[in-house]
Amino acid sequence: MEDHDDFAFEPIPGLPAQLPRGETLLWQGSPQWRALAISAFHVRKVAAYFLLIVAWQGASAYGDGESAVSILLSALRLAGIGMIAVGILCLLAFLYARGTIYTLTTKRIVIRSGLALPVTLNLPLTMIETAALRKSAGKAGGIALTVMKPNRVAFLVLWPNARPGYLTNPQPMLRCLEDAPKVAGLLATALQEDAGAQGRVPAQISKTAKGSTAPMPAGATAAA
Repeated sequence: MEDHDDFAFEPIPGLPAQLPRGETLLWQGSPQWRALAISAFHVRKVAAYFLLIVAWQGASAYGDGESAVSILLSALRLAGIGMIAVGILCLLAFLYARGTIYTLTTKRIVIRSGLALPVTLNLPLTMIETAALRKSAGKAGGIALTVMKPNRVAFLVLWPNARPGYLTNPQPMLRCLEDAPKVAGLLATALQEDAGAQGRVPAQISKTAKGSTAPMPAGATAAA
Protein backbone atom coordinates (compact mmCIF):
# COMPACT_ATOMS: atom_id res chain seq x y z
CA MET A 1 0.00 0.00 0.00
CA GLU A 2 1.35 3.44 -0.90
CA ASP A 3 1.67 6.14 1.72
CA HIS A 4 -0.74 9.00 1.21
CA ASP A 5 -0.03 12.55 2.32
CA ASP A 6 -3.13 14.77 2.54
CA PHE A 7 -0.91 17.84 2.10
CA ALA A 8 1.27 16.51 -0.74
CA PHE A 9 -0.03 19.36 -2.93
CA GLU A 10 1.79 21.90 -0.76
CA PRO A 11 5.08 22.98 -2.39
CA ILE A 12 6.39 23.66 1.12
CA PRO A 13 4.66 21.93 4.08
CA GLY A 14 2.35 24.47 5.71
CA LEU A 15 2.40 26.89 2.78
CA PRO A 16 -0.14 26.98 -0.07
CA ALA A 17 2.42 28.23 -2.60
CA GLN A 18 6.11 28.86 -3.12
CA LEU A 19 7.48 31.93 -1.36
CA PRO A 20 7.66 35.01 -3.58
CA ARG A 21 11.04 36.39 -4.57
CA GLY A 22 12.56 38.36 -1.71
CA GLU A 23 10.71 36.46 1.04
CA THR A 24 12.71 34.04 3.21
CA LEU A 25 11.55 31.19 5.43
CA LEU A 26 12.76 31.79 9.00
CA TRP A 27 11.07 29.07 11.07
CA GLN A 28 8.42 26.37 11.04
CA GLY A 29 6.95 24.40 13.91
CA SER A 30 3.89 22.71 15.39
CA PRO A 31 2.21 22.61 18.82
CA GLN A 32 3.18 19.97 21.38
CA TRP A 33 0.13 17.74 21.52
CA ARG A 34 0.32 17.00 25.26
CA ALA A 35 0.45 20.70 26.11
CA LEU A 36 -2.34 21.36 23.60
CA ALA A 37 -4.47 18.65 25.23
CA ILE A 38 -4.09 20.41 28.59
CA SER A 39 -4.44 24.04 27.52
CA ALA A 40 -6.92 23.83 24.62
CA PHE A 41 -8.84 20.60 25.26
CA HIS A 42 -8.74 20.84 29.09
CA VAL A 43 -8.14 17.14 29.70
CA ARG A 44 -7.08 17.73 33.32
CA LYS A 45 -10.33 19.57 34.07
CA VAL A 46 -12.38 16.85 32.43
CA ALA A 47 -10.55 14.15 34.41
CA ALA A 48 -11.05 16.10 37.64
CA TYR A 49 -14.76 16.52 36.85
CA PHE A 50 -15.25 12.77 36.45
CA LEU A 51 -13.30 12.08 39.64
CA LEU A 52 -15.62 14.43 41.53
CA ILE A 53 -18.66 12.72 40.03
CA VAL A 54 -17.32 9.30 41.01
CA ALA A 55 -16.63 10.48 44.57
CA TRP A 56 -20.02 12.17 44.90
CA GLN A 57 -21.96 9.18 43.59
CA GLY A 58 -19.95 6.80 45.74
CA ALA A 59 -20.64 8.87 48.85
CA SER A 60 -24.34 9.09 48.00
CA ALA A 61 -24.58 5.36 47.37
CA TYR A 62 -22.79 4.62 50.67
CA GLY A 63 -25.20 6.91 52.49
CA ASP A 64 -28.13 5.04 50.92
CA GLY A 65 -26.76 1.77 52.27
CA GLU A 66 -25.77 0.18 48.95
CA SER A 67 -23.31 -2.70 49.00
CA ALA A 68 -19.59 -2.18 48.44
CA VAL A 69 -19.74 -4.27 45.25
CA SER A 70 -22.52 -2.12 43.81
CA ILE A 71 -20.67 1.07 44.67
CA LEU A 72 -17.46 -0.26 43.12
CA LEU A 73 -19.17 -1.34 39.89
CA SER A 74 -20.88 2.04 39.55
CA ALA A 75 -17.58 3.83 40.14
CA LEU A 76 -15.83 1.70 37.55
CA ARG A 77 -18.52 2.49 34.97
CA LEU A 78 -18.19 6.22 35.53
CA ALA A 79 -14.40 6.02 35.56
CA GLY A 80 -14.52 4.12 32.26
CA ILE A 81 -16.68 6.83 30.69
CA GLY A 82 -14.27 9.45 31.98
CA MET A 83 -11.27 7.62 30.54
CA ILE A 84 -12.99 7.37 27.16
CA ALA A 85 -13.76 11.11 27.20
CA VAL A 86 -10.18 12.01 28.11
CA GLY A 87 -8.88 9.59 25.47
CA ILE A 88 -11.02 11.20 22.75
CA LEU A 89 -9.81 14.68 23.74
CA CYS A 90 -6.18 13.52 23.72
CA LEU A 91 -6.69 12.00 20.27
CA LEU A 92 -8.17 15.27 18.98
CA ALA A 93 -5.25 17.21 20.46
CA PHE A 94 -2.79 14.84 18.78
CA LEU A 95 -4.53 15.15 15.40
CA TYR A 96 -4.77 18.94 15.61
CA ALA A 97 -1.11 19.23 16.60
CA ARG A 98 -0.11 16.88 13.79
CA GLY A 99 -2.14 18.86 11.24
CA THR A 100 -1.01 22.31 12.39
CA ILE A 101 2.06 24.04 11.01
CA TYR A 102 3.16 27.53 12.02
CA THR A 103 5.40 29.35 9.55
CA LEU A 104 7.38 32.54 10.08
CA THR A 105 8.92 34.31 7.11
CA THR A 106 10.49 37.71 6.65
CA LYS A 107 7.08 39.03 5.53
CA ARG A 108 4.34 37.11 7.32
CA ILE A 109 3.12 34.46 9.72
CA VAL A 110 1.17 31.55 8.24
CA ILE A 111 -1.03 29.26 10.33
CA ARG A 112 -2.22 26.08 8.63
CA SER A 113 -4.57 24.08 10.83
CA GLY A 114 -7.67 21.89 10.76
CA LEU A 115 -8.72 18.27 10.38
CA ALA A 116 -11.31 17.55 7.69
CA LEU A 117 -11.15 21.05 6.17
CA PRO A 118 -7.71 22.61 6.82
CA VAL A 119 -7.64 26.41 6.91
CA THR A 120 -4.61 28.55 6.08
CA LEU A 121 -4.31 31.99 7.66
CA ASN A 122 -1.83 34.43 6.13
CA LEU A 123 -0.97 37.23 8.56
CA PRO A 124 1.39 39.87 7.13
CA LEU A 125 3.85 41.31 9.63
CA THR A 126 2.50 44.76 8.75
CA MET A 127 -0.83 43.76 10.36
CA ILE A 128 0.68 42.77 13.73
CA GLU A 129 0.29 45.49 16.34
CA THR A 130 1.68 43.69 19.39
CA ALA A 131 2.83 40.20 20.37
CA ALA A 132 3.05 38.59 23.80
CA LEU A 133 5.12 35.57 24.79
CA ARG A 134 3.12 33.56 27.30
CA LYS A 135 3.69 30.38 29.29
CA SER A 136 1.53 27.38 28.34
CA ALA A 137 1.12 23.98 29.97
CA GLY A 138 4.33 22.44 31.31
CA LYS A 139 7.45 23.87 29.68
CA ALA A 140 5.65 24.92 26.51
CA GLY A 141 4.94 28.53 25.58
CA GLY A 142 2.83 30.47 23.12
CA ILE A 143 2.94 33.75 21.22
CA ALA A 144 -0.31 35.74 21.11
CA LEU A 145 -0.67 38.29 18.32
CA THR A 146 -2.80 41.44 18.32
CA VAL A 147 -4.04 42.33 14.85
CA MET A 148 -4.28 45.98 13.87
CA LYS A 149 -7.82 47.30 13.65
CA PRO A 150 -10.08 47.26 11.71
CA ASN A 151 -8.65 43.86 10.65
CA ARG A 152 -10.29 40.94 12.43
CA VAL A 153 -10.19 37.14 12.38
CA ALA A 154 -13.12 35.00 13.55
CA PHE A 155 -12.47 33.00 16.72
CA LEU A 156 -13.96 29.80 15.29
CA VAL A 157 -11.68 30.07 12.26
CA LEU A 158 -8.65 30.47 14.52
CA TRP A 159 -9.41 27.85 17.18
CA PRO A 160 -7.44 26.17 18.67
CA ASN A 161 -4.81 28.67 17.48
CA ALA A 162 -6.44 31.50 19.39
CA ARG A 163 -5.61 33.14 22.71
CA PRO A 164 -7.97 31.78 25.41
CA GLY A 165 -10.53 34.21 26.81
CA TYR A 166 -10.51 36.64 23.88
CA LEU A 167 -13.80 35.81 22.18
CA THR A 168 -14.94 39.32 21.25
CA ASN A 169 -11.49 40.44 20.12
CA PRO A 170 -9.82 37.23 18.88
CA GLN A 171 -6.03 37.04 18.86
CA PRO A 172 -4.16 34.52 16.72
CA MET A 173 -1.75 32.47 18.81
CA LEU A 174 1.14 30.13 18.09
CA ARG A 175 0.29 27.67 20.86
CA CYS A 176 2.27 25.17 22.91
CA LEU A 177 5.68 25.70 21.31
CA GLU A 178 8.69 23.90 22.73
CA ASP A 179 11.02 26.70 21.63
CA ALA A 180 8.70 29.69 22.17
CA PRO A 181 11.41 32.14 23.42
CA LYS A 182 13.56 31.39 20.37
CA VAL A 183 10.61 31.92 18.03
CA ALA A 184 9.73 35.18 19.82
CA GLY A 185 13.27 36.40 19.21
CA LEU A 186 13.04 35.54 15.51
CA LEU A 187 9.67 37.27 15.29
CA ALA A 188 10.99 40.38 17.04
CA THR A 189 13.87 40.61 14.59
CA ALA A 190 11.58 40.04 11.59
CA LEU A 191 9.14 42.71 12.79
CA GLN A 192 11.92 45.25 13.30
CA GLU A 193 13.53 44.58 9.95
CA ASP A 194 10.21 44.66 8.08
CA ALA A 195 9.19 47.89 9.81
CA GLY A 196 12.61 49.45 9.14
CA ALA A 197 12.39 48.61 5.45
CA GLN A 198 9.03 50.38 5.24
CA GLY A 199 9.79 53.25 7.60
CA ARG A 200 7.24 52.14 10.21
CA VAL A 201 7.38 51.79 13.98
CA PRO A 202 7.92 48.08 14.77
CA ALA A 203 5.31 46.08 16.62
CA GLN A 204 5.80 45.71 20.36
CA ILE A 205 6.62 42.35 21.92
CA SER A 206 6.35 41.54 25.61
CA LYS A 207 7.00 38.42 27.65
CA THR A 208 4.32 37.73 30.23
CA ALA A 209 3.10 34.83 32.32
CA LYS A 210 -0.24 35.19 34.11
CA GLY A 211 0.16 38.95 34.35
CA SER A 212 3.82 38.99 35.41
CA THR A 213 6.71 40.30 33.36
CA ALA A 214 10.10 38.80 32.67
CA PRO A 215 13.20 39.52 30.55
CA MET A 216 12.34 39.59 26.83
CA PRO A 217 14.11 37.90 23.92
CA ALA A 218 16.91 39.76 22.21
CA GLY A 219 15.57 42.33 19.78
CA ALA A 220 12.15 42.60 21.45
CA THR A 221 10.68 45.86 22.74
CA ALA A 222 8.57 46.28 25.84
CA ALA A 223 4.84 46.46 25.45
CA ALA A 224 3.09 49.61 26.49
